[in-house]
Parts: sequence; C-alpha cells; structure tokens
Amino acid sequence: MVSAMIVSRYVGTLPETDRSDRKISDGPLYPAEEFLRLLETEQTVVPWTKKCAADVQNLALDGDDLTDLLREAVSGGRFTGSEWCRQTPNGPWAACDAYSLIRSEWMDVVRKEIRMEYYLKLAVGKTGKILLLVSCHLS
Repeated sequence: MVSAMIVSRYVGTLPETDRSDRKISDGPLYPAEEFLRLLETEQTVVPWTKKCAADVQNLALDGDDLTDLLREAVSGGRFTGSEWCRQTPNGPWAACDAYSLIRSEWMDVVRKEIRMEYYLKLAVGKTGKILLLVSCHLS
C-alpha cells in the first residue's frame, strides 16, 4: 500500500505501488529561481535520506560546498527529469527534479583537475522554506 504522505510542495498523483514508474512528466516541477532563492538563505538544504547524507559526507562536502554545487547544478547543469522519491520503504514521498553536472575539480592525489559528473535530486519542502536534497553522488 502506498503512503499518502507527501512532504514536497508539488503534490501530484503518487505511484500506485513502490514498483510502479516514478517518473513525473510535468517537469521541471520547481523553477530554478526558487531553488536559487532558497540557497541564499541559511539552513535550508536538508539531506533527506540516509544514503544522501552518507554520500555528502563521503564527498567531504561542507555546507558552503554543497550550496555551491547545487547552485551550479540548477543554473548550469542539465535537467534530467522529475520523479517521485521515497525517504524510506514505508516513509514519506517527495516530488523531485534531477540534475546532472559535469565540472572540473582539483584532485590533490593526482595533482591535476579531473572532470567529475554529479547527479543530484532535489525538491522544495511543503512549506516552501527548505530544500530537500534526496540524492547527491558521482555518476
């Protein structure tokens, strides 16, 4: 049975089952300007899943790094689609926009810049005051 709890501002029709197609064809669901506005306020980015929090930690991204990465992805990355995401198997849902971003980063280990491709999924919370980061990892 599908939980009806939706924590994102976008509230469309949830997938019928956990195995149903989660794609949302209306995307992007949130204007880039809204994401950028939220990134300008303090304490607005919330890693929403345990996996996302672990990925952010593994990438050694602090708050400023994460804000810069999201700003760059939303303003200059590639929108890859919208989809429903679930926090836990029986938890709440969020309607997310996904972006990919390729950028060069200095790697001390090899002493040169390397092209890195990030994949990010984010949503605006129901109140419109927080940005839920659902996925943040290298492709």
